[in-house]
Parts: sequence; structure tokens; C-alpha cells
Amino acid sequence: MPPKTHTTRLLDYVGTHGTVRPSDLVNIGIPRQVLKRLYDRGELVRRARGVYSLPDYEPTRHTDLATVCARSRTATVCLISALDFHELSTQIPHAVWLMIDRSGRRPKIDHPPIHIVYASGKSLTEGIHTHKIEGIEIKMTTPAKTVADCFKYRDHVGQDVAIEALRTCLRQKKATPSDIFEMAKIDRVVSVLAPYLEVLL
Repeated sequence: MPPKTHTTRLLDYVGTHGTVRPSDLVNIGIPRQVLKRLYDRGELVRRARGVYSLPDYEPTRHTDLATVCARSRTATVCLISALDFHELSTQIPHAVWLMIDRSGRRPKIDHPPIHIVYASGKSLTEGIHTHKIEGIEIKMTTPAKTVADCFKYRDHVGQDVAIEALRTCLRQKKATPSDIFEMAKIDRVVSVLAPYLEVLL
């Protein structure tokens, strides 16, 4: 069997991973001009700046997360978007919620819409797991950290959303009370969250 061409290999890669970025080409050993040629011929389409897929690509429930995180590699998916991913809320995110370093720059992303909150220290780095969605590695808050964050950023998401998230997280056993309490300490919201935790236990 003859070796696959760069074109075939790139199309196979996009078919498997859902998307490709120019930066991915180095790892798979394909020249950038192959990506441009396939785009010019209509064999690949641009979903967002720097993110390409096959023309018949069917978006999933989490496509927006992959699209945004392909453009902002240091941001962490959080709050309403993380609640939706972990199935901890009835809220439907109308934007991708991201947490970035307090000293960082807001990502320049026009679509899909994004909502930014800022954090620093352990509040930015603890309680984060990496998930792979449509071939993109995405940093996301864990269920316990997401619940604590909802209390920390309750002015953004609403106190009722935070309480619902806590109740659902405990009922579904997505995190233990001690896990949530530890994240509340990191977020410095123990005094706010603890009374609700005591009532629900």
C-alpha cells in the first residue's frame, strides 16, 4: 500500500479529531500550505479564526467550548459553562464562561460570545481538570470547584444558581461535601457556602 499523502493524512486527522489548528500541523508533520490548499478548495472550512473542520462537520453540545479553548489555551472553562458540562444546573449557557488570570488579557474572540471572570493564586490553579473535546484539550473546573466558584461569583451567576448547583452536586454525588468545603476555603467563601452545606447534609 502506497504511503498516504499529506492531504489524505490531514483529512484523516480532521475526521478523527473534529478540528485542526495551524499549530497542530507541526506535531503531525504536515506543511501549513496543505491546510491552506484544502481550505482554498473548500475541503476544509474555517469555524473560527485558526480553527478548521470538514464541511459536513456536525456541531455537538460542547462545540463552542472547543472553539473558544482552541483560541485561548490558558483560559479555564468555569461557572455556567462548567455547570452545563457537569450537568449540575438547568441553566443554558448563552456564552462560554472563562476564568483567566487577573493580570491576563481578555481573549480576542468574536464568536461564540464569551463571559470572563478573573482569579489569581490557588483560586485560579486548584480544582482544574483537563478534558478533550473534539480534539481540543480544555481546562475546566471540577464539580466541587465549580460549585464553590458559583458562590464566589454569585453576583455574576445569581445566588439561586449557586444553591441549585450545590444541591445537585450533592444529590448526584459529583463531589463530596469535604471536596466542596476545600474548594470553598480556596475561594474564601466558606462563610457564605457553609450554612447551605449544613442544611443540605
